[in-house]
Amino acid sequence: MTPPTLDSLDWLRPNLLGSTKMVGVMGWPVEHSVSPPMHNAAFRHLGLDWAYVPLAVRPAEMPEAVAGLRALGFIGANATVPHKRMLYDLVDELTPAARAIGAANTLHIRPKGLLGHNTDAAGFQRALREADMPPEGRHALVLGAGGAARAVVYALATSAASVTILNRTPEKAEVLADAMSAAPASASIEAGPLDRKTLSRYATRADLVVNTTPLGMWPQVERSPWPQDLPYPREASCYDLVYNPRQTQLLRQAQAAGAAISDGLGMLVHQGTEAFELWTQQPAPVEVMRAACEAVLET
Repeated sequence: MTPPTLDSLDWLRPNLLGSTKMVGVMGWPVEHSVSPPMHNAAFRHLGLDWAYVPLAVRPAEMPEAVAGLRALGFIGANATVPHKRMLYDLVDELTPAARAIGAANTLHIRPKGLLGHNTDAAGFQRALREADMPPEGRHALVLGAGGAARAVVYALATSAASVTILNRTPEKAEVLADAMSAAPASASIEAGPLDRKTLSRYATRADLVVNTTPLGMWPQVERSPWPQDLPYPREASCYDLVYNPRQTQLLRQAQAAGAAISDGLGMLVHQGTEAFELWTQQPAPVEVMRAACEAVLET
């Protein structure tokens, strides 16, 4: 077989010449991430000489990885599970959102230092409005109290929504409620156990239910945080952060009750557009990024 020549590797030529601006996503594992095709589609669409690459980083090696990105001239990177809290501790400066949430999912490498940002909250707010589920003045029932819940509760609290956090370990929900109670524009934030009795009590009061747990995510697609024998309230819109599969068991339950529903693809796209605009200082091609995600999820 004839080895490839430089002329046959046109897609590599800018990088070989050292002009390509590099960004990526750090995770462990990271093979499942749809961020590389999403961002690279946006770069191609706008004719930008940028590249977004997956970066498999063991948790113990995060400090060296961040230092390496800076040394290699990267513009920035995203951090996914399990690195968001560690990235928070490795930057020189934090945006107000990252500081309040207690995690950073986006790194911007600047001459004056490393900026840690959290784009999940703004991405969730954009996704809610896109789905015609504005949070202002609503009572939101948040299921789960993990890392994703922190961004969701912050987004809701800063949108003047009342929030109830329910978690199987209620102590974690209480810790999160206390941490977010000082959020600007916050209405009330309370916490409780994620069980049938409590869900039944709050169901009739909720305007919006947000699932931040992994229940229903592939491959355990038949699981749901909502009990099968508890009717879902048709007046409560349902937003599930899970985007694979696109329609979870929870969303099927809500849809069958006549409630408005949305999967987590919108939040995935909009947290990506926030990072894109932070790095490039250009408006993100939202629909191009959404189409790239959909293409990956359909394969």
